[in-house]
Amino acid sequence: MTLTQMNYIITISETGSLNKAAEALYISQPSLTNAVKELEKELGIIIFNRSGRGVTLTNDGTEFLMYARQIYGQYESVVEKYSEGGSYKKKFGVSTQHYSFAVKAFVDMVQKFDVSEYEFAIRETKTADVISDVSTMKSEVGVLYLSDFNRKALLKLLHSANLEFHHLIDCQAYVYLWKNHPLANEKSISYSQLAKYPCLSFEQGDKSSFYLSEEILSTNEYSRTVKASDRATMLNLMVGLNGYTLCSGIICEELNGSDYLAIPFEGDEQNQNSDMEIGYITRKNSILSKVGNLYVSSLQKYLEQNTVSME
Repeated sequence: MTLTQMNYIITISETGSLNKAAEALYISQPSLTNAVKELEKELGIIIFNRSGRGVTLTNDGTEFLMYARQIYGQYESVVEKYSEGGSYKKKFGVSTQHYSFAVKAFVDMVQKFDVSEYEFAIRETKTADVISDVSTMKSEVGVLYLSDFNRKALLKLLHSANLEFHHLIDCQAYVYLWKNHPLANEKSISYSQLAKYPCLSFEQGDKSSFYLSEEILSTNEYSRTVKASDRATMLNLMVGLNGYTLCSGIICEELNGSDYLAIPFEGDEQNQNSDMEIGYITRKNSILSKVGNLYVSSLQKYLEQNTVSME
């Protein structure tokens, strides 16, 4: 059974005549008759009653027509959407840990395209969801970081999900806080200085692991901790609670505003600063689309221009 045969049955039922249907379909009447007979033989039913006055549907034919209309209608919807001039929009998605620089790069990339022709999506989300989104092709690119602490565990997760990590840049951790925080004028900040202030971190879900944390020193015992699920809330907590978080130090004032500072974290023997390797993940052996390449280029350019040298 083919879509063409379904279209024949639909057209015959609408015209009530094999001759009229043949004219509408631009085929000969004998060819149309043979096509209907072949379909009836294949299905084991009689679709039309034939008489000198034309053709009418049998009970089996009426039931078959109902399904044929549904299937052929879906086919027409696909053709209408994906054919030239159709309504189909190309899709591109990015999933990322909570990084303003990843959003900034996305904005710069989107501005190079006609948004009416694309369906763009950026998802700031949990580390596990970044991995899942790229693995299931919900997003083409994922942005996250590796460190000495989480590297082995995350690379194992990426391997299991058939993903690979691509290095972009190395940096060290900074203390990210409000410009009016009591420690805002320090040249560097140690772990002991942070003890009386709330440590802010992003939630990673009920089945979270220390290795999925977006912040370094995730296994430390903090006397005060507050978790948030989005970046806007995190910024509000920095102001309202004098909270802080440990991050890459690569912040985007254009998106986050100028009310926040990144001050070098001063590690010690028990609480060492950590080299953070920021990169992106893709499906293994995949080739980035044109949009994906432009996003990665925009991301790398922004990181290189805004990362403080570790030397």
